[in-house]
Order: sequence, then C-alpha cells, then structure tokens
Amino acid sequence: MGSTMTEPVDQIMEYGFFETGLPPQKKEEAQEVDDDGRPKRTGTVWTACAHIITAAIGAGVLSLAWAMSQLGWVLGVGILLLFSAISLYTATLLADCYRSPHPVTGRRNYSYIEAVNANLGETMCKICGWILYGNLTTFVIGYTITTAKSLVAIQKSNCHRKKGSNMPCRFSNNPHMIGLGIIEILLSQIPNFSKLSWLSALAAAMSFAYSLIGIGMSIQKIVKGAEGRTSIKGVAAGYEVGMSAADKVWRMFAAAGDIAFACSYAQVFIDIQDTLKSSPSENKVMKKASTIGVSIMTTFFLMCGCFGYAAFGNHAPENLLAGFGFHETSWIIDLANLFIVVHLVGAYQVLIQPVFRIVELWARKRWPESRFITTNYPIAGPTIMMSSKKKTLLSINLFRLTWRTVFVVMVTVVALALPFFTDMLALMGAIGYWPIVVFFPVEMHISINKIHRRTAKWFGLQLLSLVCFLLSLAAGTGAIQGLYKNLHTYKPFMSKD
Repeated sequence: MGSTMTEPVDQIMEYGFFETGLPPQKKEEAQEVDDDGRPKRTGTVWTACAHIITAAIGAGVLSLAWAMSQLGWVLGVGILLLFSAISLYTATLLADCYRSPHPVTGRRNYSYIEAVNANLGETMCKICGWILYGNLTTFVIGYTITTAKSLVAIQKSNCHRKKGSNMPCRFSNNPHMIGLGIIEILLSQIPNFSKLSWLSALAAAMSFAYSLIGIGMSIQKIVKGAEGRTSIKGVAAGYEVGMSAADKVWRMFAAAGDIAFACSYAQVFIDIQDTLKSSPSENKVMKKASTIGVSIMTTFFLMCGCFGYAAFGNHAPENLLAGFGFHETSWIIDLANLFIVVHLVGAYQVLIQPVFRIVELWARKRWPESRFITTNYPIAGPTIMMSSKKKTLLSINLFRLTWRTVFVVMVTVVALALPFFTDMLALMGAIGYWPIVVFFPVEMHISINKIHRRTAKWFGLQLLSLVCFLLSLAAGTGAIQGLYKNLHTYKPFMSKD
C-alpha cells in the first residue's frame, strides 16, 4: 500500500482504467470519454447528495440521544452544531482539491490520498493513507456490529410477542454478523464507486425512513407525558450507582466522539466528487451537494438527538430504537430496524470502495502481466446495451473476487470478537475526525492558495485545527476508557443481546 500512496498522479492515472472492468488497450474507441480518457462521468448534485447522506446519516444517528444525555442541552446541541459546521467548511476546502494545481482546469485526483500526494507530498500521503484506510475499515466493522444488533432487536420483539413482555429473550449476534458478511461478499463484487448509485440511493432512503420513525416515536412518547428528566448539564455524577465524577467526564468525552462519528463523511468525499460530470465544474457542484447534504444531516441529527433526549431524559439508551421496548406498536420499531439493516448494507459498500480501489491499483501496478489480476472473464448473464452497435457481458475478476472476499471475512471475524457499540462509535469518530475531516483539508487549502505563515488567515486555520485535535483527543480517551472496561467483562465470540 505504501508504494501506491506515493505514486505520482500521472503514474496512477496510467492504471486507472482497471476500475471500468477493461484493460486500457481494450477500451472501446467509440465510447464517450472525459478529459482523462475515462468513461464519461454522469453524476449530478443529487447523486452526490445521496452518497453523502448514505455515508453521514448512519449508525451514529442512533446514539445521539445518549450523547445528548451525557452532555446536556447546551453542550450537546452546541457540539453537534460545531462539528456539522466544521464538516461543511472543510468540505468546501476539500472540493477544491479534486483537481491540481487548479481546482477547475487541473489534473484529476481520483481519491483522497492522491489529492494529499499532489498537494502535500509523499510523506503526508503515507500518513494519510494509513489513517484513512484504517478508519474506513473500522467503520465497516462498526456497521457489521450495528446491523447484527438491529436484527437481534427484531428477534427479541417477536419473542416478546409470543412469550410475553416479561419473558427473558436473549439471542446471539454472531449468526447475523456472519449472514451480513455473506451478503457483503456478493455486493463487494460491484467493481467501483460509480456503479453504486442505485445502492446508495436506496440506502439514503432507508436512513430517512428509520430516522423519521425514531423521531416520531420520541414525539409520541413526549406527547403522552412520558418524557424523561432532562437537564442543562446532562447526567450528573452519582445519578447511577457507582458513577463517579471521573466517569461523568469519560462519558462526556465518549459522547463527543459519537457526535464526531455521526458528522464525518470526508473519507469518501473525493471518491464521490470523481463521479460528477465535468460541467459545471466539479468543485462547484460538490460544494452545493455538501451544503444540501450537511443541512439535511444536521436537521435530522438535531431532531433525533433532541427529541430522543426529551423522550428518555437521563436514561436515554445507547441505541434510540432500543429504548421503546415492547408495546402494541413494536412492529414499527421492527420496521425501523429493518431499514437500518438495508441502509448499513449499502453504506458498507460506499465506505469501503476506496480500500478496494487502492489495493487493486497497487496489485495491478505490481504485477501488470498477471492474468489472475488483470483479466476479466465474461460470465453468463443479461447483456447490457452500451450503444446501438456495442454491448458487454457481465464479467468477473479473480483477484477482485479473492481479495474482497478475504477482506470481508476478516472484518466479520473482528466484529464477532469485539461487538461493542457506543465506545466503538466514539473511537471511530475520534480517530478519523481531526486528521481526515480537518487537518489534511486545511493543510491542502493552505498549500493550494499559498497562504503565508503567521498571517491572520493562517493563524485562524491553525486554531481551527488545534481545537478539533483537542476535541478528538478527548473523545478518543473517553472511548478507550469505555473499551477497557468492556474488555474486562466480555468473552470474545460470545456476544448476546
């Protein structure tokens, strides 16, 4: 991976055509192409919005009520708005990094690390690569865990219907994680990001659906007068048995990490931008898509966090939907959990495509003559008309099939061994938020615009980066403390809910 991340942009472009499923020498001459010789991009502001919403409105939204209960009304709302605003601002900076050296006429950077390489050099590119791909891998581990918990919640609901609400119903998460792994192995054969638009649109619709159900159920609980006890400062030390002042601080840090995780989508930002048409310019379209996407994201986050906290108060659950329990409308909660599953199945693929791409790019460059890596084999299936004269069959690449299968299996095994929810979300947010969402976009903006050191704008950008670093550091320590406590009580591969 390291050698790939330091390749000059022109060398990376040389091998870029592997994503289309055809080697460069076999591209159809009549096919419409963009300025870089790749097939014509067709993405619009709305397809970009779908990708952003799929990546952003995910499992993290369900933990926002719990985060609010730890932080209270003032800090909870303030931190959520702060992280959202920072994400939008740095997204506008990142949009100008897709082309280098000029944001409109420069050469394309097909991924986040290629943008870092073009603007900050090889050393920063290596650092960014390890953080970025490690972060994305951790995300899909978290998605695997959350999907299993949602399916177990449906099982428990059905069990309570049959046996009664007071009967103990406990089920293992493991079969569901394994089942998800099998599904993701099949979906991982989708060759590249541009082929995911349909899956991303479906996932985005699902995220709206289950968020609205959680909001609606919370409002219903409030209207019935069953709302919980809330406060300006959140849960106080001593509120729960054994909860010390130190525990209160750790929980606040973990809650900030949950919010950071929820607001993060920069990891796949450049990949999304690379799907857009070149006219109007990609940076303008991506800035518009980011504004729309983040506005929608923030609105849903505020409603889920605030209404969920108002409904449950200081007893807000780690997963909002898990707090409503068994009642006559539990089928609605089952439906919401099903929507979560469908959403996360799609979000898994959206987030992991950059990891698939970089490994396959490296392999193609390392062994350019290997038929195992470079050859695509047509398989029986429906034909897809490309033009009045040309058509292509579905095809399979043996290296893609093997490596992506192994990767999904490894992710599933790690999820089986460490099925923690809130602390895992917090750690993911803390690890990735500052470097990926703030530090690299800020440094690239400084480099592109040649902002001189010790100027007012330079100091402002560095202050923003420092504040986010401290917030990420605090969130990370809170998450690590929570994981440390869980590791003392949990037996690997024996998870039950």
